[in-house]
Amino acid sequence: MRADKKTKALAKQLFKLSLVNGTVSPEQVTGVLGYIEKNVPRHALALLQLYHRAIANELAKSNAVVEHAGPINDSTLRMIESAMTQKYRRPVAATARPNPQLLAGLRIRVGSDVYESSVAGQLAALSSAV
Repeated sequence: MRADKKTKALAKQLFKLSLVNGTVSPEQVTGVLGYIEKNVPRHALALLQLYHRAIANELAKSNAVVEHAGPINDSTLRMIESAMTQKYRRPVAATARPNPQLLAGLRIRVGSDVYESSVAGQLAALSSAV
């Protein structure tokens, strides 16, 4: 089911109502969901899917997923947090995730942005260039 223009516009308005000082507020999200539950709109499923996607994208912008091949210490994660917070001008929390497919190095994902400094990424770039 595709959402029509009115449903997309409503999802966007509800998303804006969920923000407080530019960040997602759990209380506001609870209020928006309560409103939707009491006043079931047309195309409610499509509206909730659009709203969920917008909230998930906004939350992903505040989380840096650091994939690593070997061990990574806490001070490195804090340095990544600091650098990403400065770059994006918003608080960014870093979480470590081991990835055995990386040969060495790091891959950092903040929202839809990916920063890669791994041997596997460099080998892939070389193979695609040939």
